[in-house]
Amino acid sequence: MAAELVRGQNHPLPGSRLEIRVSAGGPVMAGATLGDEDGRLREPGWIAHPASPRLPGLEVSRQAAADHRIAVDLEALPEAVHRVNVLLALPTGAGRPLSFGATAAPVVAVTGPDGTGIAGYTITGLGTESAVVAVELYRRLGAWKVRAVGQGYAGGLAAMLEDQGLPRARELAAAVEEAIASGAARSVAPPPARTGGEDRGRRTAPAGRPRAAPRA
Repeated sequence: MAAELVRGQNHPLPGSRLEIRVSAGGPVMAGATLGDEDGRLREPGWIAHPASPRLPGLEVSRQAAADHRIAVDLEALPEAVHRVNVLLALPTGAGRPLSFGATAAPVVAVTGPDGTGIAGYTITGLGTESAVVAVELYRRLGAWKVRAVGQGYAGGLAAMLEDQGLPRARELAAAVEEAIASGAARSVAPPPARTGGEDRGRRTAPAGRPRAAPRA
């Protein structure tokens, strides 16, 4: 049975290949940052986000969505990486919620690649924050654990990246938000549902043209 974590609690990870599954009340951006032994984000190349969804040992979604699956292979991470911060951020734009306090609490589940539950965390207590570090995978004495974090930022993604020590964080945050907006514009809307009349029309031969007789 998967452990249900509360903020600040940690849990050992039984293997190196994982999935981080996110379920939110509406579209969110899911990404990840890598940290060194001091927890510092060294460079923009240590961030997986929609415009750059793949890093060694890590792959995230290419656009905002209500549900995400982040693939992690801890053994494939760069040797200097000691932390993986899984982050969520609200897309900007007209009609979008401005803060996590206006949405359902996001739920994060850490599973094996086959879906076997390892740990779960419901991120409660958020208010004006529009970005949050959901969970952290960290290496300690050669073993990896997951910690429930739930650290929110009212200043959004830029404030989060600045807090992790990234230079020119606001420029990168703007680029990520632009990539999210571009992904939403490229997404294909589902076709309209067929009505009963349309279905009957598709099964009926056009007027004035009798159906062809069946072959013997």
